[in-house]
Amino acid sequence: MRVLGVDPGSRVTGFGLVEKEDNTTTYIHSGIIRSSTKIEFYKRIHGIFESLVDIIHRYRPEEMAIEDQFYAKNVQSALKLGHARAAALIAAGQCGISLFEYTPLEVKKAVVGYGRAEKVQVREMVKVILRIREQPALDASDALAVAICHCNWSRFEGIRRGVK
Repeated sequence: MRVLGVDPGSRVTGFGLVEKEDNTTTYIHSGIIRSSTKIEFYKRIHGIFESLVDIIHRYRPEEMAIEDQFYAKNVQSALKLGHARAAALIAAGQCGISLFEYTPLEVKKAVVGYGRAEKVQVREMVKVILRIREQPALDASDALAVAICHCNWSRFEGIRRGVK
């Protein structure tokens, strides 16, 4: 199963692709979608959507896992984050792939074992789990963590249903 993890943001959206086969999770690709604050907001959101559609067409994930909005420092930030999330949700719908949402607490517990872990701790555990040497951007490692979380959760769900 190939999974696209997404860590949405209106200025920087992280993405990461992993492949889960049997009990092995393998790193495929990751990166960030950076949006300039100098262009209109709706164009930034559209750019996130287009970039994710391109990534989906190029790497052909079967499922998308996205970090759920948990909290924001203010209403304006929450709205902007919601728009970025919506761009990712619509990209999944447009491309016909299944979508799963996880809270930051669930993602951190799945990857680090501690729900209040810092971004740097998450990145280091992602590198260990996926056996990668490169230092991914923090937003990309967060997206990879979401994908890993989904792989772990879907494995658990499969065991509960009797599927391997």
